[in-house]
Amino acid sequence: MFAEFQPDDLHAHPVVAHAREEAEKAFASSPYTYIKRSAPSPAKTIPGADAPLPAAVAENSLAVDAACSGNPGAMEYRGVHVASRQEIFHFGPMYGTNNIGEFLAIVHGLALLKQKGFDMPIYSDSVNAINWIKQKKCKTKLPRDAKTEELFHLIERAEKWLRENTYTTRILKWETKQWGEIPADFGRK
Repeated sequence: MFAEFQPDDLHAHPVVAHAREEAEKAFASSPYTYIKRSAPSPAKTIPGADAPLPAAVAENSLAVDAACSGNPGAMEYRGVHVASRQEIFHFGPMYGTNNIGEFLAIVHGLALLKQKGFDMPIYSDSVNAINWIKQKKCKTKLPRDAKTEELFHLIERAEKWLRENTYTTRILKWETKQWGEIPADFGRK
């Protein structure tokens, strides 16, 4: 029975043909047709969403943070809408440093907000990353080698975006000592 099977036979089957047609239709259409915007996914909402925010914090804002298992090590970053605590984007893990992740998270947030036409500040708890953004340069000391080459391509893209784009987004320092952990924190300390 299996010896006679040919992969092309699947395409002729009516159920498979219908599924393929549906998949091609979905692929060609907007993803928002299939994504519900009304309620955040529980898996994407950060714990502590019901905790009150300090009065000094802009609720309609984006908080970004990075985490690294080892430094350098497995680095990842994310952006979280402050008021709803909904994760807006996540990247990684990939080999890198925490400071690089913080830098890339801010650039990711800037590019996304500009693309979507949203006007809200970005909070970061990283003085280094905020300074690198102002300088439009990731001043990492991480060696560039085969292990970090893919990461350096991302850094170059981020620096290029900063050089070639203007933005009005305010980048604000999250005051961890006064306000507690930033809403995008990975909770690994």
